[in-house]
Amino acid sequence: MSEQALRAELVRITKQLDALGLSHGTSGNLSVRYGEGFLITPSGFGADDLACDDIVFVHLSGQATGRWQPSSEWLFHRDIYVQRTEFGAIIHTHATAATTLACLGYDIPPFHYMLALLGGNSLRCADYATFGTQALSDNALMAMEGRKACLLANHGMIAAGVNLAEAYRNTLEVENLSELYLRTMQIGNPVLLTIEEFADAQQKFTTYGKPAV
Repeated sequence: MSEQALRAELVRITKQLDALGLSHGTSGNLSVRYGEGFLITPSGFGADDLACDDIVFVHLSGQATGRWQPSSEWLFHRDIYVQRTEFGAIIHTHATAATTLACLGYDIPPFHYMLALLGGNSLRCADYATFGTQALSDNALMAMEGRKACLLANHGMIAAGVNLAEAYRNTLEVENLSELYLRTMQIGNPVLLTIEEFADAQQKFTTYGKPAV
């Protein structure tokens, strides 16, 4: 996709997340890999005010180019792109259910096979660190090891994907699983899948959504 098309997609998905209630006010941020860096939403912008020209380019060196400052969380976006070359897009939100679990410091255990879509049999919660810091980035990278998403303690969540479409789908999946886990715990302790049961589900997903042979 061209730079302009990627900028337009960032704006569109930002507005879509806001319409779904998964992003509130000026919280959260989105980015997509481009050239020798990435395009990211600017600091302090809500979905209503965001336009293509407001998107900021950040080189992997950390140098930003644009009308505005990049999101205060540009650092973990940059570090994830450097260490996880398979990812082409990252979404960070303060979605309600995921953030509720994050404020409890809870990991999500293998209570549902759909966790396999996010890369493992659990969704980890990264240790707390102040927003916009190297410590937060380091903690997020640890929590996302072998995963496409994580929770951020007392903060929110991160989801990544090969492109914006996958990062968006993974964001929705994190929030849905978080909501299901919260509801389950309101009734009792969820029944967890065994290692074998979860491995079977993971194997099924190797052909999920793929063309017929």
